[in-house]
Amino acid sequence: MTDLNATTQRKLKGYDFYKSVLNSPKYIVAPMVDHSEYAWRVLSRRYNSQLCYTPMFHARLFAESENYRRTQFITGPEDRPLIVQFCANDPETLLKAAKHVENDCDAVDINLGCPQGIARKGHYGSFLMDEWDRVCDMVKILHENLNVPVTCKIRVFPEVSKTIEYAKRLQAAGCQILTVHGRTREMKGHKTGIADWEQIRAVKAALDIPVFANGNICYFEDVDACLKATGCDGVMTAEGNLYNPALFTGELPPCWKMAEEYMQICKEYPNSADIGPMRAHLFKIFAPCLTEHADLRTDLAAKHTFEDLWEITQELKRRLLAATNNAQKYDPPAEWGLDSRGLRILPTWICQPHFRPELPQDSGAPSQSNEGASTSESGVLDEVAQARIRRKEAKLEVVASKKARKSLGKLPVCASMACLNVGSTKCAFSCCKTCCRAKAVNERISVAQNDSTENRKDGESVSESRAAEFACQAHRTLVYREDELV
Repeated sequence: MTDLNATTQRKLKGYDFYKSVLNSPKYIVAPMVDHSEYAWRVLSRRYNSQLCYTPMFHARLFAESENYRRTQFITGPEDRPLIVQFCANDPETLLKAAKHVENDCDAVDINLGCPQGIARKGHYGSFLMDEWDRVCDMVKILHENLNVPVTCKIRVFPEVSKTIEYAKRLQAAGCQILTVHGRTREMKGHKTGIADWEQIRAVKAALDIPVFANGNICYFEDVDACLKATGCDGVMTAEGNLYNPALFTGELPPCWKMAEEYMQICKEYPNSADIGPMRAHLFKIFAPCLTEHADLRTDLAAKHTFEDLWEITQELKRRLLAATNNAQKYDPPAEWGLDSRGLRILPTWICQPHFRPELPQDSGAPSQSNEGASTSESGVLDEVAQARIRRKEAKLEVVASKKARKSLGKLPVCASMACLNVGSTKCAFSCCKTCCRAKAVNERISVAQNDSTENRKDGESVSESRAAEFACQAHRTLVYREDELV
């Protein structure tokens, strides 16, 4: 490990880091799986985003797979300040992953807030909220061994006092900036609800490090409201940014303008985004108007090349301009009109926040803004992102298994002619377990058929003597009896 004093003394901490390295950011783009990629960060920075996070990277995959690192972590000189986020549950693995990026970012963030099913299965994110010692060990090892600071992103507990104590433990372990998402682990999807700004305010008041607030940011006016309500140093947005990347400017631009600029960035910066994220971003940017252009929605879901996505963008642009008399800009009214849910009524051709439709009353799930919750188009894209992570994990497991078998040398093949399984070195017949059992059972049948015609020798049946001959202790085919084989 790196010398503690040498590492911790030469890097700035807390507010010194926030001010001198990050330039006191107030407008922050959240880490989002398959959404906050390089091209999207470039677009967001053009519209007043002052700090960006990478998508969440899987620490074990990042540490072990050079291909994963090369394809997932893409950045450039203009992509600063930048914080790289990892999910993990093992301190050593997390450190190995973080070491690969410490020279290409300004800080490393630990995801302690993801509430999705993939996080439950992988045992990371918000599913580490009750393992404070493990979490603090992860923070501490990065704090003591990286050349850049460590930050954390958490969700709140139902009890304010518990959230405050958790935050204090993270600060004591070495966390230099804490992002607090004001929702509990259970508040996701259609059960998103409203983020608790009061609880975020309580955490901010209890700490000595910068705190970012996350949740309930739909319009630019919400940013100032959040800063005043929480006293935080910055506001982080996820879906607010995805549906309107110009949110931090206060603009409501035409959706085709944002889509066109994003696609141009993807072309200008090769490998800055894959087709999957490109399509996902277009679905969100065009979300308000795709219901009116169902044919283009279908095409967008089916196309797989940059040229196809560009053509869809241009076709939708032509239709929207024709429908709005070539409107290039939206001038907000002096007073907003509101729908039956109290939401602003906006024309469908401009970028705007997305709100989930109301569920039946017996569902017990209030309809609220998506901000800070699932980053999906009706949940579908989130499932795609999670499936992609599962495939990567499974592929790495296969590779590791092959390496392990190779390290053992050439393994014996089952002696049964029709079987290609690995044979047991302890089996009396050099067979796999299945073939060994089958051999014993087949022999039992054969002996049983002949037993009635053969004479006993010294009080022992032929079946008993043959069973002893075919006994295999390794596979527990030990004793033959007329009514069972153990």
